[in-house]
Amino acid sequence: MITYTEEKIFTQRAVQELFLSVGWVSGKYPSRLYKALQNSSTVLTAWADDRLLVGLARILDDSEMLAYMHYVLVRPDYHGQGIAGRLVEMAKEKYKDYLYFEIMPEESKNAAFYEKHGFQIMKDGVAMQICNFANRM
Repeated sequence: MITYTEEKIFTQRAVQELFLSVGWVSGKYPSRLYKALQNSSTVLTAWADDRLLVGLARILDDSEMLAYMHYVLVRPDYHGQGIAGRLVEMAKEKYKDYLYFEIMPEESKNAAFYEKHGFQIMKDGVAMQICNFANRM
């Protein structure tokens, strides 16, 4: 059984294991990752049997107009169970009164998933980034 919460009850180890399970570099910085999540506007989590962190969505917002879903991730062995979709729908509900709710998928292959949940590709938008961690590895 999967349960969902907005409470920040996760541990540093739990988030590190989740991020490493999907191969994300942020899992290599567990204390920074944990602190970043604790200081985020909203973190939605999915738990298997109330003890294993299997999914997470992180949202940053300005408290009025703009909310930005930074990422949604689910442990690979829990893919296909609708967990990511449920996290996205929870986030959409929470931010339904904001003027903008945005996401920038880091991989274009994920765009169809977000389109399925009502997001639209910005006609003239382009993703931009400064990647500081690459210089530190």
